[in-house]
Amino acid sequence: MNRSGSTDPFIRNKREAIIAARSDKLGAKFAERAPRHDLEGSFPFENFDDLRESGYLKLTVPVSYGGEGASVYEMVLAQERLARGDGSTALAVGWHIGQILQLRLSGAWPKPLFERLCKDVVTEGVVINELASEPATGSPSRGGRPETTARSVPGGWRISGHKTFSTLSPILKQFVVTAGIEHSEKVGAFLVRSGPGVKVEETWNTMGMRATGSHDVLLEDVFVPEAEVIRGIDYEKPTNPVPTEGILLHIPACYMGIAYAARKFAIDFALHHQPNSLTVPIAELPNIQRHIAQIEVDYLTARSYLYQTADRWDNEVENRAALKTELGLAKYVVTNAALRIVDRAMRIVGGLSLSRTLPLERMYRDVRAGLHNPPMDDIVLTNLAHRAISEAEENRD
Repeated sequence: MNRSGSTDPFIRNKREAIIAARSDKLGAKFAERAPRHDLEGSFPFENFDDLRESGYLKLTVPVSYGGEGASVYEMVLAQERLARGDGSTALAVGWHIGQILQLRLSGAWPKPLFERLCKDVVTEGVVINELASEPATGSPSRGGRPETTARSVPGGWRISGHKTFSTLSPILKQFVVTAGIEHSEKVGAFLVRSGPGVKVEETWNTMGMRATGSHDVLLEDVFVPEAEVIRGIDYEKPTNPVPTEGILLHIPACYMGIAYAARKFAIDFALHHQPNSLTVPIAELPNIQRHIAQIEVDYLTARSYLYQTADRWDNEVENRAALKTELGLAKYVVTNAALRIVDRAMRIVGGLSLSRTLPLERMYRDVRAGLHNPPMDDIVLTNLAHRAISEAEENRD
């Protein structure tokens, strides 16, 4: 037992215990709805009603604006526990709470605009996301210039373009759009509100994470007033930007939660499943125990590194820029461990694990999406190699 009275070593105090308990309660509800939304590929509106009513949507909103002011560690804890119930809902809402936390850390928005957003989240349960991916550019993490265009007009801008992977699109009343500024090499960011010229095209029909509502969003000559421009033609990148990459730990937290759910299901199954050819449950078999042990190695190692990295991010404020490689490594370690955990869980359960009446086949499909969330494995490995080579060269000199 730790100070919070919890058996989870990563719940360190009463506040964290309350955050975890809320996520556990919500996750239990979402687990019951997940099979239907996965089968239909439908958006879980009722889950977001529950998130709104529980106060979850204001988790990372500053306390001064009526939110809970959660740290990166607390966000990771909340997200991991939520994903134990439904990975799609956790990943989707993770972009919202992560975006709010990023804005809180960076101060990148004009203060009146951010204050209004926080008020909308707290009082109305508004959710937000940044739409940056496009058909021609793929993931924005690869650095492609958006083909979406912003054209200066009296009083503001006109935005036209096509965004993909627009998670939360069925319920976005406002969202950030990146766009290339016409007659310029610069890229701007604009707060767009749903309305005339904004169309959600329901294209999201994927193998996994089927209920995130990550459809295409089409923008046709959408007007954005000057007061809602986040970065415009006069924007100059800061020479020493405030590090905000820690917010991306909401991604591995989600896949860690899915892995936990698969682990729990498989171990429970092994404890109770006894074919008539055996005199004991399959949990007594050496081969099954070996699979369970290998799951535990991955689970304990990955989860420890995830929480250690989140804790370092929160506490090593002056060292955050140098932690970028560790953040990428946390995502790499967790998502790849989660893949192995779910795979071994299916081996324990056997052929039944392929049945849609059980949750493992959905978890297997969902967990694979982690490979395609940023940062990608190849970038993480390249960064690790560059750092090791650089350190070796410095030591040689």
